[in-house]
Amino acid sequence: MSVDSADAAIGDQPEQAQTPAQSLSTAAARNLATTTKTVPQMQGISSRWLLRVLPWVNVAGGTYRVNRRLTYAVGGGRLEFSQTADEVAVVPPTLREIPLFAGLAADDDALSALAGWFTRQDVAAGEVIAERGQQADQLYLVAHGRVNRIGAGAFDEDAVLGVVGDGGWFGADALAQGGEWDYTAVAATACTLLSLPRDQFQTQVDQSPALAEQVRRFGDAAARPSNARGEADIAITSGHSGEAQLPGTFADYELAPREYELSVAQTVLRLHTRVADLFNEPMNQLQQQLRLTIEALRERQENEMVNNPEFGLLHNADFSQRFQTHSGPPTPDDLDELLSRRRSTRMMLAHPRTIAAFGRECSRRGIYPPSVDVGGTALPGWRGVPIFSCNKIPVTAGRTSSIIAMRTGEEDQGVVGLHQIGIPDEYEPGLNVRFMGISDQAIMSYLVSTYFSVAVLVPDALGILENVEVSRPFS
Repeated sequence: MSVDSADAAIGDQPEQAQTPAQSLSTAAARNLATTTKTVPQMQGISSRWLLRVLPWVNVAGGTYRVNRRLTYAVGGGRLEFSQTADEVAVVPPTLREIPLFAGLAADDDALSALAGWFTRQDVAAGEVIAERGQQADQLYLVAHGRVNRIGAGAFDEDAVLGVVGDGGWFGADALAQGGEWDYTAVAATACTLLSLPRDQFQTQVDQSPALAEQVRRFGDAAARPSNARGEADIAITSGHSGEAQLPGTFADYELAPREYELSVAQTVLRLHTRVADLFNEPMNQLQQQLRLTIEALRERQENEMVNNPEFGLLHNADFSQRFQTHSGPPTPDDLDELLSRRRSTRMMLAHPRTIAAFGRECSRRGIYPPSVDVGGTALPGWRGVPIFSCNKIPVTAGRTSSIIAMRTGEEDQGVVGLHQIGIPDEYEPGLNVRFMGISDQAIMSYLVSTYFSVAVLVPDALGILENVEVSRPFS
């Protein structure tokens, strides 16, 4: 018999009957078993270190007033620019952020006239903008880019005195006082600058009495006795030789201190009565709905404490406490600069991608900083200061972010969180849940609210390292 014939004969044979089941199948057995269930899971829950670590102050009256000593220093903010095609212009009212123009009204015609005198200047990376020892006769505004101020070090070697970034300026004193540049300004990146010559400024001063008066007041303010922070000086004498006449003095206060009102994040939780009545075992439906809703509210609370334009940390840091990176990515040198500008820095906050970028820079230099123990959790740190992960700090266009450094606590004149405890129907500290009734469709409604804010007691309690590059370099 051929092979083909044998295969055909085998194919014609009937299939053998399947062996009957000898025991209960697992699929059928599951109908009699109790299912082990988890509580509802949620991907949107983050570590929320800011809420956990920040000291909280009870604000019984809903408003927190921060009283400070009188400070003579004014201005110091960031300039804003408008751009149309290739035309770049400074927004006139923002010129008041320069201390020389701080006393002018926002609608003063002198500001508009000054803004019109600025001319655009594009410089390449490495180009010298102003040289030490030469006549200082220009005010420069940085519309885009970074400029290094290079001056003489302790032994006459070149040293970077500071970095001026977007919205910054340099040379303001030259307009009012003239003189020579005491540093060299070099473009660290390609920059777009706006410049105002001193002779054109003097022409505007002659035409505007308000501007002339402001220049005079600026000179008088510079002559007032003040400390390094710009606060009104307290006259004190020391030593015990002879019979010196003791000075009389007092500590002056700000006449209009800042007040922080508690903000609120809230939502209405709805649940059908039949769900609450029939499906409560083994987990209470209302409790689980509340738990997930509260988690979402706490996430929003931390986001507001970082990004809110009125009281958020990123928007309320003093401009004297905002620093630029020296080369782009976050280096140990940059964090040293950030930490050196305040005493007793307790914590730093950074996006996880920023922490990873800092780790790459440390590895590239052969530096392996030890971790910092916080409540049994090992966290990355620098100089003994823990770096807490905070995904609420934005990463702009996937390339740049910021690092926040803080001193915390009322007793240390730091940053404090604000809330009110003991509110009606309180469910957690500073959070309450109020029953709003049952609708005609038998749907129960609960108002869930949390009240909070964050206050910076003195300007140097909060510092920010800006324009931190987090993208991995191409190689």
